Amino acid sequence: MNAPFRLPVGGRVDRTRTLTFTFNGTDYTGHPGDTLASALLAHGVHHVATSIAHGRPRGIVAAGSEEPSALVQIEAPFPEPMLTATTVELYDGLVARGLRGQGRLADAPDPARYDTMHAHCDVLVVGAGPTGLVAALTAARAGARVVLVDDQPQPGGSPHGMADWIAAVAAELAASPDVRVLTRTTAFGHYDDNLVLALEKRTDHLGAAAPVHVSRQRIWRIRAKQIVVATGAHERPVVFADNDRPGIMLAAAARTYLHRYGVLPGHRIAVFTTNDSAYATALELADAGAQIAAVLDSRATAPQAWVEQCRQRGIEVMAGHAVNGTSGGERITGVRLTSGTEIPCDTLLVSGGWNPAVHLFSQARGKLRYDPALGAFVPGAALLAIRAAGAARGVFTLAKCLTDGADAARQALDALGLATTPVTLPSVPQPPDGLPGQVLWTVPAPAETDGPDTRFVDLQRDSTVTDVLRATGAGLRSVEHVKRYTTIGTAHDQGKTSGVIASGIIAQALGVDIADLGTTTFRPPYTPVPFAALAGADRGTLFDPVRVTALHPWHVARGALFENVGQWKRPWYFPLPGETMDAAVLRESRAAREGVALMDGSTLGKIDVRGPDAGVLLDRVYTNLMSSLKVGSVRYGVMCGADGMILDDGTVMRVSENEFVLTTTTGNAAKVLEWMEEWLQTEWPDLRVHLTSVTEHWVTIPLVGPRSRDVLATVAPDLQVGNDDFPFMTWREATVAGVPARVCRISFSGELAYEINVVAWHGPAVWEALIAAGAPYGITPYGTETMHVLRAEKGYPIIGQDTDGTVTPQDLGMSWVVSKKKPDFIGKRSFAREENTRADRKHLVGLLPADTGVLLPEGSQLIATATVPAPPVPMLGHVTSSYRSAALGRTFALALIKGGRERIGHTLYAPLDDGTVAPVTVTDPVLYDKEGTRRDG
Repeated sequence: MNAPFRLPVGGRVDRTRTLTFTFNGTDYTGHPGDTLASALLAHGVHHVATSIAHGRPRGIVAAGSEEPSALVQIEAPFPEPMLTATTVELYDGLVARGLRGQGRLADAPDPARYDTMHAHCDVLVVGAGPTGLVAALTAARAGARVVLVDDQPQPGGSPHGMADWIAAVAAELAASPDVRVLTRTTAFGHYDDNLVLALEKRTDHLGAAAPVHVSRQRIWRIRAKQIVVATGAHERPVVFADNDRPGIMLAAAARTYLHRYGVLPGHRIAVFTTNDSAYATALELADAGAQIAAVLDSRATAPQAWVEQCRQRGIEVMAGHAVNGTSGGERITGVRLTSGTEIPCDTLLVSGGWNPAVHLFSQARGKLRYDPALGAFVPGAALLAIRAAGAARGVFTLAKCLTDGADAARQALDALGLATTPVTLPSVPQPPDGLPGQVLWTVPAPAETDGPDTRFVDLQRDSTVTDVLRATGAGLRSVEHVKRYTTIGTAHDQGKTSGVIASGIIAQALGVDIADLGTTTFRPPYTPVPFAALAGADRGTLFDPVRVTALHPWHVARGALFENVGQWKRPWYFPLPGETMDAAVLRESRAAREGVALMDGSTLGKIDVRGPDAGVLLDRVYTNLMSSLKVGSVRYGVMCGADGMILDDGTVMRVSENEFVLTTTTGNAAKVLEWMEEWLQTEWPDLRVHLTSVTEHWVTIPLVGPRSRDVLATVAPDLQVGNDDFPFMTWREATVAGVPARVCRISFSGELAYEINVVAWHGPAVWEALIAAGAPYGITPYGTETMHVLRAEKGYPIIGQDTDGTVTPQDLGMSWVVSKKKPDFIGKRSFAREENTRADRKHLVGLLPADTGVLLPEGSQLIATATVPAPPVPMLGHVTSSYRSAALGRTFALALIKGGRERIGHTLYAPLDDGTVAPVTVTDPVLYDKEGTRRDG
């Protein structure tokens, strides 16, 4: 397809290759190096999007990330919403459409690749225009490690006539081993200690015959000793009636499209400016073949040197004129001046001055000052490790920008103690002498204008001058408050073109100095960053890694069904062919109570605690005494938070005088380790203790049931397994199935039980040996559901299920686990709080439904009446655990109930999902073998 606005020569696009793309259902062509915006403009397409509030047509305004209007949705090869056409690099097969403020997310997995990189450097230079190139070259020649980042595919920025110098500097930097040049990379945030985050974008085309578009994005985390911000400046528009029509764009953007892409924005172009910078655009467009209808200069006097150059090209310069209206529909057709004159045109270029891109400097807490001559906020004094240079500092003459870049680099090198090598700067043409620019925020609308205000301050938010005046009229005086009232500056562009204008309009409305009013806060990210890029490789299974034990393949082969516990896949139950879950759990429970069963307990958190003060640390974090534990013994313990509420529980095994191994619940392993490390590092750094997670090091196999002793004796013939030789809550070094092991007499079921711990590498062999040795006794593997039934029958709580962060050991009936001998431990003082000693606190109790077949839903609320009263219903508590029991021959439950221990023997009621109410009897939480006679076999 012919591109009528593409010049036959010029630009940096690769004209030897043609790309095809589709926009709004129409096919177009472009070239490598194009953006979607430049390719559309080459075909004369200005209407790209639709305004979100008023449904007005909107076009391409800028040429980079400051674009406030041209939002598009990529449909193919993969849906991506809310992208600016000016920052989407063109590729073959791209399918896109314009948006009205919002897009759609993908409904399929994202094929793009995301990752994270880290870099350290002496000097980070942000921006690879002439200022940044000089700064990077100066630092590199001094021997500094340099990182140079720029959002464009090629360095050089937007100057013209410097191609050879730019190419030479870029080549030298690329050849330097201590310089890393990151193109297509946007530094979007400055954080503490000179950490800068940047987003790098890449597009790979794989396969010659059938190219496949693969997007790759990565977050760079760059730690720099010194930073030079050479990010340039954003041209700002002027606000006037109907300033949002497609075909109205920034003058500097048109210059970029001309020189970078070889594209004219229109055939008959009007230029409206308040300063000298737009004249160069008008001249260069005229030289490229465009008709310049007029240059409209709002200043009373136009700069004569520029006027003369315009006269030589037949361009009329009209001083003292401003645009106060436009005509057209899908595209501008003319402009109306404050004098009443109308000028036909198909494009209007606007320049209201320049705003230095101070975002990174401000994020680093750099102070800004208002420069009345520029009508802009510029960096104040340089910070200790970050300084702005060039246009980012309010310097707009190319020769001065080059000098400024070198000076900024030398200052950074001085701070690093590095000597500088002189860099020869290129000679550049000096612009004609000009006049000071005029600060013009808005042009009053024509007096005869009816209807809603069309003087748009923020094009993306459809916010107008009237909206700003309504905010100030309502009494708002802070620019931050007006921002939130009007939503100006809250869209994807974050007010790059609208923010300072809004401040100017507010200052005028309030009659205050804009220097005192200031601007809104600059916060990262500078440009929108995909959540997927921030996540990097931490997505899918890597976002929440699936952890499996060394015994997992055996469980899979045996047909186990799994449940997620923390990040672990734990066997839930082992169904036989045609067996339901209820039947499988009842069968597994009977085996554990009547014969022998085993389970995979490897996921229990295990923390090795070593050092001369290991016992002291454990005494402080557990409620009971651990330092008195003898080597070879095990003790159950509870940890509480500072508020006295239970944090976790587990066992502590003393391995030697200065070494303990403690276990935690599966889901809390990392939390407990972090909790202990926090106290150790911040409150008790004097303790000589080291903590090490050893969860994955050990395979743990609970061997449970009356015949467990027989099975263990078979595989560990040298281990004395009798009660006298191996009492409860002790552990022994032993050889089990030919493998060194630590065997503990611990029971979470109330039955005779052993926990066999072996190095994970040997776990499968030991498991298989136990299965073989237990075959004569009908050994049965069981899962977590059976484990829960067995422990609940004994009233053993699960932290996080039978507790909810508001439960103390006393609430669980476990006052015995709180030491009365220790002077202090975490949470002790909270036990004496009045709130923690109330008689009506919730206690853990058992529940027996009157109907032995009714399984109470976990979470069910409990009330005192047989019928549900009118709201608000007084709730007494809730069901925490509920199961069917083979040993009890019925269903049962555990619950947290207000004053529960005083309600034992009483009848309460549980409303069910079907509308009925189930009566339940409150019991002691221990429902099976209350005397503990089965523990020793």
